[in-house]
Amino acid sequence: MSQAKNMVKWCINKAKREREEGKAHRGLVEIKSDIEEAKKHLAKASHNLKAVISFEKTGFTDWSVSAAFYTIYHCFLAILAKEGYESRNQECTIALMKHLKEEGRIKISDEIINALKSIDKNKAHESNVISL
Repeated sequence: MSQAKNMVKWCINKAKREREEGKAHRGLVEIKSDIEEAKKHLAKASHNLKAVISFEKTGFTDWSVSAAFYTIYHCFLAILAKEGYESRNQECTIALMKHLKEEGRIKISDEIINALKSIDKNKAHESNVISL
């Protein structure tokens, strides 16, 4: 079993435990595919991309990186909603994207997945993230 698949399993179990305890989950929940929710995430990603471009033009690259993170993240959440998942955890979202790629359910470059992971960890490589 791949590392991504193990992480997805852990995230699903985490959410299940939290829901059983009456808490809001902080993991992954399998849901019915939700195209309308996916569209909402894409609209938010588009909004965030406009911020990336605006911040870059005005010299606020530190804010561009944050906006780029949320642009990519909302695109990922859109894919997850379409594929039948709800995520409330960035690491779980990244793991599920890797797993869906491994299964051949989506086509996405490792570069994009790793960009989100890199931004999440230390906001590093501003110019690389913005150009991506």
